[in-house]
Amino acid sequence: MPGGDHADQSLAVLRDGGVLVSLLNVHDATRAKAGAHGIRVERMSGVPDRDGLVELARLVDASKLSPHSAKTFPLEQAGAAHAFLATRPIGKPVLTV
Repeated sequence: MPGGDHADQSLAVLRDGGVLVSLLNVHDATRAKAGAHGIRVERMSGVPDRDGLVELARLVDASKLSPHSAKTFPLEQAGAAHAFLATRPIGKPVLTV
């Protein structure tokens, strides 16, 4: 369950009144910290589908959704991108095609 350093890092980058979305259950202590700042905690689950991914791409293109990427790698450096994950970056590496 998200908590500790990862949760604290996530909460630190959210504005008061923001939303923390997690794929996993969130510790009660993290929910309490979030609530103290008016941050709503939501759990997201589901299976990605083509229509959903198309809609996400549309939102990114329209600048209505701006995911945080830690670093960009060309597809040929996929191995380096995977190794980069070991540094536990905030955000995910992105492969460009």
